[in-house]
Amino acid sequence: MIIQIEQFIKPKEKEIILSAINKIGYKTTEVKTQKGIYLVCIGKKEFDIRYIGSLDGVEDVHRVSEAYKLVSRKWKVNASEIDLGDGVKIGENNLTLMAGPCSIESEEQVEKIVSHLVENKVKIMRGGVFKPRSSPYAFRGMGLEGLKMFNRVCKKNGIKIITEVMQVSQIDDMIDYVDVFQIGARNSQNFNLLDALGKVDKPVLIKRGMSGTIDELLQSAEYIFSNGNEKLMLCERGIRTYETAYRNTFDINAIPILKEKTHLPIIADPSHGIGIREHVPMIALAAMMAGADGVIYEIHEKPEEAASDGQQTLNFDESKQLINRLNNNYLLK
Repeated sequence: MIIQIEQFIKPKEKEIILSAINKIGYKTTEVKTQKGIYLVCIGKKEFDIRYIGSLDGVEDVHRVSEAYKLVSRKWKVNASEIDLGDGVKIGENNLTLMAGPCSIESEEQVEKIVSHLVENKVKIMRGGVFKPRSSPYAFRGMGLEGLKMFNRVCKKNGIKIITEVMQVSQIDDMIDYVDVFQIGARNSQNFNLLDALGKVDKPVLIKRGMSGTIDELLQSAEYIFSNGNEKLMLCERGIRTYETAYRNTFDINAIPILKEKTHLPIIADPSHGIGIREHVPMIALAAMMAGADGVIYEIHEKPEEAASDGQQTLNFDESKQLINRLNNNYLLK
């Protein structure tokens, strides 16, 4: 059960609500976020929730049977929208595009990509400065100084930044330079990191784990929401299966299922989903038609020279064609 209580509830009213829940035999956890105050109540006893709903100070009350409660669509029917400022909003009312390189490599690279994004009216740039790599000898990013440069170039051009955070100790150093924190597939169940990101007032995009189920992805989001941050997005980026003909198995089924289960925006990552450059546009279009609220994909002026993931990265011409196709087909939906 989720009880949404009034923002300026009187202490006595709150005490009466908690006492009523306690008498029913439910355990209560209070969650304060940027947008509201919620009581998450766990128990098995059947009772008439209208009794709780009639108490002073209660704004709304809902039964939610799933283990993930705050991110469930059963209590919040209307989809959530994330406002990044400057007119950049992510949600069901528009298709949001995010594009950029796998790794931030140089200021010249960032400037060229930003020019491409501005020209094509894309408002969010992705790019890694801390890179989790399978090999310890591979390029692992430019670090904090690279992020500061990335931020400087994007800010002067009105572009928002999404970049990956890998550990709790990086959050404080990064927070002034990012618009959206990304949780990569390898960290989707790093619960210490999820808890810490629940305590910051910045949007978070959570990628599905390489072998993660849909429910596990939703539970990861619940960790962040329950710690106070409800500015969340979920990302389908493919899962690891027995198939070896492409990088991952992009789960197109996950998009409508997630839209049914949660009020959070759903973003598709076709670059990691298939991992083959020439097929990325078709997977992006399929994801959009399946109901994704946004698409995040990789671009580079010369993908064959990219420090990482060049095999799944579009060049500027391919990116421009994809943007046009996505926008045109979205309008026809």
